[in-house]
Amino acid sequence: MPAISFKERPYAIGSWTVLRLPKEASAQLPSRGQVMVKGTLNGVAFQMPLEPDGNGSHWLHVDKIMQKKAPAGAGDTVAVEMEAVKDWPEPVVPPDIQKGLVDDPQIRPLWTRITPLARWEWLRWIGSTNQAETRKRRIEVAASKMLAGERRPCCFNRNMCCIPEVSKSGILLDPGQK
Repeated sequence: MPAISFKERPYAIGSWTVLRLPKEASAQLPSRGQVMVKGTLNGVAFQMPLEPDGNGSHWLHVDKIMQKKAPAGAGDTVAVEMEAVKDWPEPVVPPDIQKGLVDDPQIRPLWTRITPLARWEWLRWIGSTNQAETRKRRIEVAASKMLAGERRPCCFNRNMCCIPEVSKSGILLDPGQK
């Protein structure tokens, strides 16, 4: 896949800094859902997933480390060059999910047999709620579904923005929205 290049301005949503890809850049990606990319932001190398924005495009979380290294804060124009990659790294598993899925002796072999992309999708589905009780229930449901042979969460719109801190009703918030 050829490199995708563009310039854009990140913006703040609460404590997050996000960079929404221009539609024409996002259109070059292989999926409207989550896509793993590697590239540079202001010359600083990164590899991370692009999240769908719920409107057919994607966005990138410009975390505090990248903001400092690049530098790239909200409102700054940044230069991005990136390409989609097929190999997904292992995701960081939050402690509650580690305990509820990965450390369970029945689930562990199932967890290790699915692809890293499938593990990312389970984590994304479980994490797409602000409610602790819903999250706990999703861990239980994930375990049940995996024991039943399901390799990925079903009934989950992979094209929606599912990070509660930056979205509402599956759509990435615009600057200044809450």
